[in-house]
Amino acid sequence: MSDNQLANKSQAWSALFSEPMSDLVKRYTASVGFDQRLWRADIAGSLAHAEMLAAQGILSAEDHATIQRGLGEIAAEIEAGRFDWKLDLEDVHLNIEARLTERVGIAGKRLHTGRSRNDQVATDVRLWLRGEIDEISGLLAALQRVLVDKAGEHAGVILPGFTHLQVAQPVSFGHHLLAYVEMFARDSERLADARKRVNRLPLGAAALAGTSYPLDRERVARTLGMEACSQNSLDAVSDRDFAIEFSAAATLVMLHISRLSEELILWMSQNFGFIALPDAFCTGSSIMPQKKNPDVPELARGKTGRVVGHLVGLVTLMKGQPLAYNKDNQEDKEPLFDTVDTLKDTLRIFADMLAGLSVKPEAMRAATLKGHATATDLADYLVKKGLPFRDAHEVVAHAVKTATQQGVDLAALTLDQLKTFDARIEADVFDVLSLEGSLNARNVLGGTAPAQVRAQVARHRARLG
Repeated sequence: MSDNQLANKSQAWSALFSEPMSDLVKRYTASVGFDQRLWRADIAGSLAHAEMLAAQGILSAEDHATIQRGLGEIAAEIEAGRFDWKLDLEDVHLNIEARLTERVGIAGKRLHTGRSRNDQVATDVRLWLRGEIDEISGLLAALQRVLVDKAGEHAGVILPGFTHLQVAQPVSFGHHLLAYVEMFARDSERLADARKRVNRLPLGAAALAGTSYPLDRERVARTLGMEACSQNSLDAVSDRDFAIEFSAAATLVMLHISRLSEELILWMSQNFGFIALPDAFCTGSSIMPQKKNPDVPELARGKTGRVVGHLVGLVTLMKGQPLAYNKDNQEDKEPLFDTVDTLKDTLRIFADMLAGLSVKPEAMRAATLKGHATATDLADYLVKKGLPFRDAHEVVAHAVKTATQQGVDLAALTLDQLKTFDARIEADVFDVLSLEGSLNARNVLGGTAPAQVRAQVARHRARLG
């Protein structure tokens, strides 16, 4: 049988049409070039479907065994790279079904009883995405572990904390890293929650209205490890909000990566000089031999826009579709696949890169001393001496102005100078004005004191295992 004959026999609508599909339309409508990555999910779904058909007496035990054998052989062919994916067969489903029929004969044609490609593809995408979410969750945990370890190493390293990119208050570098751990932890929670809605079975909805065969959908769901069945056949085949929800969660992960990337880029620049990234994650310049460019963080910052674009694309794809299935939904896969690939690659490379990050505490400390970072501590000191906070704020503003005019940090003013601003100031003020004093004073839950950072490190290590 020729490929064209095989293709025509595999197209259930072929007898209705008087002329073959044009080559241009084949290329335009085919998805096998990208959806073949769903093959494991497709075979798993088919095996579960066949097992249920046999249990329900819809499929004979002999046909069931034959289908199992054939699908196992096809899986081996695909694994070995010997499977011939045919454009004429349009998608992963028809390619596998046609090959099954070619190998086992009429039993292969019985596999599609009680299902449609509409519920089949919805099942495949959900099965595939469930596995990808599990892998991404593991990668997120690995990245968090790296950050937690770095935070533990640098709990006492002082970094200028910024607001409006102006030096604001001293913070622990470890505390700063743990802020990203909190973000990634919430990302993990969102993915776990989204997984529950991904892990629902559409199979059995058939084309759109269900089927007249006595299917046991719950049995298939149990076999595939899915938590529930879709309860409405129209919704089951047409819905893609699970893909949108995942993409939204993935976008937030990349947004957090992008924020971290921006800081790494700034910190690595000569104007900051707070950190160094491993050479393996940087590049040089073709014309300027002194350059060491943070290409990985820059590219991750750029790839975030790519993932955001995929989210917008999926939302736009679904916004105008009537029930039930429409061919538009073929366009859900490429953005979803690329989002998954981009996110996994980014998480892997960031875990490796950050494990090799080196810190320059002296540069961080020098930068912290440039911005009168302990001014708020002086105001708090005066409040504890009985001055209302608004008045204390005004007193400290005058002190900062004097220190700025003299080109020194607030802590460099003498006691006599400080007393001119308020007589309540005594020698113990210098404990307050020191960077370490400022850090240690914030020993409250969620604060930047090294003791709190170490407690948070222990909490995260227990959570991450």
